[in-house]
Amino acid sequence: MPYGDAMTARARNEERRAEIVRAALEVIAERGYRGASMAAVAERVGLTQQGLLHYFPTKGTLLVAVLKERDQWDAVPDGRWRLELLAALVEYNAMRPGIVQTFSALLGESVTEGHPARGYFTERYRDVRSSMAATLRSEYGDRLPSGLTPERAAPLLVAVMDGLQYQWLLDPDSVDMPAAFRDFLLLLGEAE
Repeated sequence: MPYGDAMTARARNEERRAEIVRAALEVIAERGYRGASMAAVAERVGLTQQGLLHYFPTKGTLLVAVLKERDQWDAVPDGRWRLELLAALVEYNAMRPGIVQTFSALLGESVTEGHPARGYFTERYRDVRSSMAATLRSEYGDRLPSGLTPERAAPLLVAVMDGLQYQWLLDPDSVDMPAAFRDFLLLLGEAE
């Protein structure tokens, strides 16, 4: 196969994988992970289930691809978060409840033994805590105004972000997620 044809085939393969991941996200958002089937995803993209298995050999590999795709939407170009960017992310999440609901449901399901996304979320949270500690260190140095180190405050920051998402999903009329997160930043010592 000439070089150009191989590149074209690879590009088509990647495009098809992206289409499958988008369809899987839709199916999971509609039915939850446990209710989503490979057959439903295959049907959504016009493939047989066997054809889908060519791209993603298991439901677990497809799920991890969906989660990684979702993470790309929240990526910061230089890889470094700042507190004001985190506040903007919370505001952005408030505009996409379906994605937040899917992520939150998968996170909740992943705490069970043997769930295919458990390893993904475990590793993701290690990385997020490390990133948040670096963010806090760049904002406050080795100690926050409260006296906590960035490493001790990082899990609290992550817990607030995720906890607010759950509260907002359950009762969006009573929980203003962006405002509550800005209030939390005030507790950290961030100027209003």
